[in-house]
Amino acid sequence: MSKIRHSEVLKLSGLEPLVFTPEINFVNVGERTNVTGSKKFARLILNGQFDEALDVALDQVRGGAQVLDVCMDEGMLDGVAAMTRFLNLIASEPEISRTPIMIDSSRWEIIVAGLKCVQGKSIVNSISLKNGEEEFIHQAKTIKKFGAAVVVMAFDEHGQADTYERRIEICKRSYDILVDVVKFNPHDIIFDPNIFPVATGMEEHRRNALDFFLATQWIKQNLPGAKVSGGVSNVSFSFRGNDRVREAMHAAFLYHAIKHGMDMGIVNPTMLEVYDDIPKDLLEKVEDVLFDRHEGATEALLEFAETVKSAGKKEVVNEAWRSDAVEKRIEHALVKGIIDFVIEDTEEARLKYQNPLKVIEGPLMDGMNVVGDLFGEGKMFLPQVVKSARVMKKAVAYLEPFMPQVGDADFNAEQSSVKKILLATVKGDVHDIGKNIVGVVLACNSYHIIDLGVMVEAQKIIDEAIKNKVDIIGLSGLITPSLDEMVNVASEMERQGLKIPLLIGGATTSRIHTAVKIDPVYSGTVIHVTDASKSVPIAGESIAEETREAYHLQIKETYRQLRIEHEAKQQVKQLVSYEEAKANPVFIDWDHYVPVKPIQTGVTVLEDLDLNILRNYIDWTPFFSTWMLSGKYPKILEDPVVGAEATRLYQEANSMLEQIIAENWLSAKAVVGLFPVKRAGDDVTIISPEKELSFHFLRQQGKKGKGVPNRSLADYLHPEKEDFMGGFAVTAGWGIEQKLEEFQAAHDDYHDIMLKALADRLAEAGAEYLHELVRKELWGYAQTENLDNESLIKEAYTGIRPAPGYPACPEHSEKRTLFELLDVEKHTGITLTDSFAMYPTSSVSGFYFGHPESKYFGLGKIGEDQVADYAKRKGVSLAQAEKWLSPNLAYNPSQQPIES
Repeated sequence: MSKIRHSEVLKLSGLEPLVFTPEINFVNVGERTNVTGSKKFARLILNGQFDEALDVALDQVRGGAQVLDVCMDEGMLDGVAAMTRFLNLIASEPEISRTPIMIDSSRWEIIVAGLKCVQGKSIVNSISLKNGEEEFIHQAKTIKKFGAAVVVMAFDEHGQADTYERRIEICKRSYDILVDVVKFNPHDIIFDPNIFPVATGMEEHRRNALDFFLATQWIKQNLPGAKVSGGVSNVSFSFRGNDRVREAMHAAFLYHAIKHGMDMGIVNPTMLEVYDDIPKDLLEKVEDVLFDRHEGATEALLEFAETVKSAGKKEVVNEAWRSDAVEKRIEHALVKGIIDFVIEDTEEARLKYQNPLKVIEGPLMDGMNVVGDLFGEGKMFLPQVVKSARVMKKAVAYLEPFMPQVGDADFNAEQSSVKKILLATVKGDVHDIGKNIVGVVLACNSYHIIDLGVMVEAQKIIDEAIKNKVDIIGLSGLITPSLDEMVNVASEMERQGLKIPLLIGGATTSRIHTAVKIDPVYSGTVIHVTDASKSVPIAGESIAEETREAYHLQIKETYRQLRIEHEAKQQVKQLVSYEEAKANPVFIDWDHYVPVKPIQTGVTVLEDLDLNILRNYIDWTPFFSTWMLSGKYPKILEDPVVGAEATRLYQEANSMLEQIIAENWLSAKAVVGLFPVKRAGDDVTIISPEKELSFHFLRQQGKKGKGVPNRSLADYLHPEKEDFMGGFAVTAGWGIEQKLEEFQAAHDDYHDIMLKALADRLAEAGAEYLHELVRKELWGYAQTENLDNESLIKEAYTGIRPAPGYPACPEHSEKRTLFELLDVEKHTGITLTDSFAMYPTSSVSGFYFGHPESKYFGLGKIGEDQVADYAKRKGVSLAQAEKWLSPNLAYNPSQQPIES
């Protein structure tokens, strides 16, 4: 086999990369944009309702799909035209197009059409040897030319592979042709070795699951770089109608398939059990069938299935574990998150070990290592892990008074060998939910966490890191100005001679920003962390003696290559001039449009919003994302992997919500303003004798296709006549600090994070409620609107409420003008940091545009000519404008000093 230099992992991309690192257990493929997989999608496409079909794609992405499967194989469709049109539409929607696409078709001409217009690196699904090697090679070469990955079916001239031997024979033959003849990157090859039903009663089907496991394992061991995919629900086909058995079969199959090396696939939401929660008697019979352990396995499962056909899930309290040794009791309590007996068990362990530190580094750390392993294997989910951390913290807090010379928080630094990680939300930023979750996950993997909180100055981070001799520093930030502050921290660490590994995380951070902006200013190891689960292996490799040097060099080289690629892309980035962009605005027929005057202009203050009303406007999907549970509500409650835990979390969240409302834990306030305005180009001035204020909007400068505008929010206001726009600010965070202090004093991370997450949801719900109030009453341009919450979440209403700092208006400083216009601090108490973050953190602000053609969009990259014009319009230096707009610059900014 010839050796060709290739990337060492499968890399896919839309606008954002999806890299198949070893830490990714399983990748979900969203199948609802497949005309054969969704009746609704098929109906919309057949009726020519492509814009509505785009909403299906958006639902898939927001629901957690990591890859989007697009298929137009329908007898009544012009598949080539449909695929081309739909993929072009996806390309214009940044929220969807960030996700890699799987071009799915049995017709080669449709696949080629998709390859011609898809952006990023896609997957072709699929090719096979069924029509011989000549066609297979031709198709593979074409796919390679387009730079896509490929799904290869275990299918040849003699039919589908239905035995272990046939699976490996066909996959080996396909692999050799692809790698040796086509010179295909082996990491871009994905095999589907066919998942077939088991327990059908037919002798030839007995080994279907086992053969898939073994073939998967063989592929991963013998075909370097290749990935494995499959459709899990096929395995339980013979038990249709018995959800109890099917959910157990899917959970067990998926668990073992992943252990054998399965990387990706589609799993149907059929109320799947968590693997460890499957009743042992049922699990034994299911696994007997899956592994074909004995002659009567199928009959035994069929008989047992009859006894559980109508059985509901019951939770049985079992206290037998209380008779175990104290070490096992502590482990059980940590894994299950049981806090009831932690004090008595910890005291028993203290007396037994005669040293509180030995209890921490012995049974407590051993138990948390089990939790960390289960989390890493996908057997536990984040809400469970946070409960485990609560038990750990309570035990450590009990032991602290018995520890002389404790020094820093939980551990005696001189005695303990535990590695220490310092975490901080950078100066100017007040958001910390993500940081807290990372801290919990790392603590569950035997790291000691020093959390400095929010709004932390660079020098304090450095001083505390030196004082506590920490092994790693982690920086977090949510708003875009935090990106510059992270660069500042890294620069100061370099200037002061630190070499401590630096982890970068937060909603606005990215791998490319870390590589281009942060890594060059710090000679130590800098790593971007996408989510909490990735932090554990990254932390381990960056500080372990046997790996840290090689890891440092690997990361430095990876980021150097990213900078080279980024620079090359910048050079070919197609932008039009700002003048050209202004000449290509959104076309609106202003001759036949009369702006609707608000029923109530000026400022309206809502002193005390009713939380009972706001809870009806909650969008629960982001709540689950906070807890690292991917899926769209309410479907997530029946998800095959996370459904059981999501249901428990949802129930506990609503229980806390009841307490919040009944006991007045939180209060919500808001202010709304609606004003006449006059537009001049991309500037909008408030017409008011009291305040002379203007908003300065930005315009897309990317080169557009024919008929596609370069949008600006200003386009939705009349270019000549008086028009109207509005603004708002709402918070649901007042009162939260007292309860958070109580939870923190009790070492209760679970309820601390839960309360913050619910306050955020209530603030977003407040924004949704206010917008409806504006549309129907205060502005009144949609007085007859009647939408349910699902329709509100899908933004089926007229008008938009874009926010400063978000894609259409990424410049945060416009928030200061909005706050001045509405007198936000006086009316609601919400304040702005120097970096324009809002406090309380559970706050939302934004603009109101009422034109029926107004829509959300992303600004994208802009050129130096627009930035210079923007600086002039705002009355700030070019350097200041570049600092504020740095994530959107399509050029290297000037190095002028920042003027205050």
